[in-house]
Amino acid sequence: MDIKEQVRQDMEAISGEWQASGHLSEGDLFVVGCSTSEIAGERIGTSGSEEIASVLFEELEKLQSETGSSIAFQCCEHLNRALVVEKETFQRHGLNDVSAIPVPRAGGSMASFAYKHMKNPVVVEAVNADCGIDIGETMIGMHLKPVAVPLRFDQRIVGNARVAAAQTRPKLIGGKRAVYDYEAAGIDGG
Repeated sequence: MDIKEQVRQDMEAISGEWQASGHLSEGDLFVVGCSTSEIAGERIGTSGSEEIASVLFEELEKLQSETGSSIAFQCCEHLNRALVVEKETFQRHGLNDVSAIPVPRAGGSMASFAYKHMKNPVVVEAVNADCGIDIGETMIGMHLKPVAVPLRFDQRIVGNARVAAAQTRPKLIGGKRAVYDYEAAGIDGG
């Protein structure tokens, strides 16, 4: 099987697990870190592929459409891990834009492809995402809200790259008297 078809199948499996998990909802900001080099079986930053990025982008657009989430594509370290988002996302979340256009050698193939194919792309400095996926160990943690909680999906590989997924939850504050669930607090719902 060629790498593009393998990536499509792997991403379809991951998308299905995201949807089944209930951790990706309408309005959520979803950060995507991705090394197309790692997916192709090479070392990160050495052989990016917009062909692989195109398959990822298509599958992630489907996931976005089916969940009502917004996607932020993380750039590589050469753009300080800035992110590409739609202008609507930029405005809704009150993000700070930066002056850069991602290209494969400075931004990465995934972010570059997203920038070229989004309706109205904006590059932003940082986000506080509700959840995210890291394909190829690109280190998305700086763009997740505290507290990040790993998700253990069955599909842990895209192409040749390892995958990590995370959701976030509010911080548990208080001391030994604090109550964290509605039933224990005597409140219906929540």
